[in-house]
Amino acid sequence: MFRNAMEIFILLDRSNCRKCGEKTCMAFAGAVLRGQKKLEHCPKIDAATLASYSMVQEQSTAVDDDPEASLFVLRQQVREIDLTETARRVGGEFVNGRLIVRILGKDFSVDTEGNLSSFIHIIPWVSAPFLTYVLHCQGAPVTGEWISFREIKDGRERYPLFQKRGEEAMKRVADTWPDLFSDIVSLFNGRRVEAHFDSDISVVLPVLPLVPLLICYWRETDGIDSSLNIFFDQSINANLDVGAAYMLATGLTQMFEKLALRHGYTIPQK
Repeated sequence: MFRNAMEIFILLDRSNCRKCGEKTCMAFAGAVLRGQKKLEHCPKIDAATLASYSMVQEQSTAVDDDPEASLFVLRQQVREIDLTETARRVGGEFVNGRLIVRILGKDFSVDTEGNLSSFIHIIPWVSAPFLTYVLHCQGAPVTGEWISFREIKDGRERYPLFQKRGEEAMKRVADTWPDLFSDIVSLFNGRRVEAHFDSDISVVLPVLPLVPLLICYWRETDGIDSSLNIFFDQSINANLDVGAAYMLATGLTQMFEKLALRHGYTIPQK
């Protein structure tokens, strides 16, 4: 069974002949992925390719691990949707042919051809979650109820890696950089909130309009080591998937690490 549209798209001749009933080969790939079409509905695909698609599936891990390939698929899918309607659904705005969404307080946009634009760096850990949000956000409102990464759909099995590369790595930054939380509030349009879960510091970051992120930090005390946990609003299960959530949180962590180094702090590694 195919896991993403790229696995299907690379089997096609990409001529956009429309003989399958879809406007583009990428649209056809999406229809096959959703079960609305079968691979053999493509009139240009030959028997040898049909027989060999299982070999392509075995190579899908390499595609998934390639940020450029993933972004290509997402950008092609964006070309097939109505960005005007999408703007209302995702909490953005459609201006001059571009859908604009604020990420960490900064404008990030995509046009009808899938081209990205922003005043901040266009990097995979921002771009891929942004496009995933645009494509799949159901518009569920923010609830103010916070859940852990484990409580996101399919998050439990991924949590050990998220804990290592996200929460534990961010904790080491917080331990080393005393002004981390006040600085990220001013730099990324965050806000300090009343302590959640008995933490010493709680900060909410507006990562996406309908997907805020909560960082809770407990200082070292009485011989008990410090700790840090990352939470997501319950709306994430309707507005974003677990892969994009992982990418956002670990990407933020890497950015904080780089900022700490620029401030002259040395982050211990484990």
